[in-house]
Amino acid sequence: MARYTGAVCRLCRREQTKLFLKGEKCYSKCVLDNRPTPPGSAKPQRGKPSEFQIRLREKQKLRRMIGMTERPFSRVMEKASKSSGNAAVVMMQRLEMRLDNIIRRAGFATSLSTARQFVQHNHVKVDGKKLNIPSYTVKVGQTVSLSPKLKDNVTVKLAQEFCEKKSPRPSYLEYDESKLAVKLLREPSRDETTFTVNDQLIVEYYSR
Repeated sequence: MARYTGAVCRLCRREQTKLFLKGEKCYSKCVLDNRPTPPGSAKPQRGKPSEFQIRLREKQKLRRMIGMTERPFSRVMEKASKSSGNAAVVMMQRLEMRLDNIIRRAGFATSLSTARQFVQHNHVKVDGKKLNIPSYTVKVGQTVSLSPKLKDNVTVKLAQEFCEKKSPRPSYLEYDESKLAVKLLREPSRDETTFTVNDQLIVEYYSR
């Protein structure tokens, strides 16, 4: 599957906001502080953006935050629109409950790319069984744990310290430090997600 392999800081410049794709580095060494203009352009856009452009940019922002290509992202939106609840809320809940994002919110990784790497390298278990699918949706009641081999891993230790200082674990996760595990107690509410986007604009983009 195609994936973006370029400089991720260009994505933040393109969206004109922090996407936190580098985890802790985004708090201390953000390129937007020195280069606030969009990549490839020294002048700001003339005129007001169209309604379509506003919705498109919001969709692109969220897609880049979660690290998904267009096809799987649109499938998430399609399933959310067919659900009985609010499509925007359901979409955000499904993205928040992805396995790679649970690893990040649990404080085992500071960025989604690192969390995804842990999953793909078979360092993650769900209810005691190895699972290497980052997009897997964790269900309420399931326990996600890291391999015991990573207990003394420097990356994991730094991520845990970062979690305590800058990004505390949400209340919908029950943390077990001795087992490097978290249990999903309930579905997260919209206010508990870390994706700072206007989700209603994204729903409107796909319903056009």
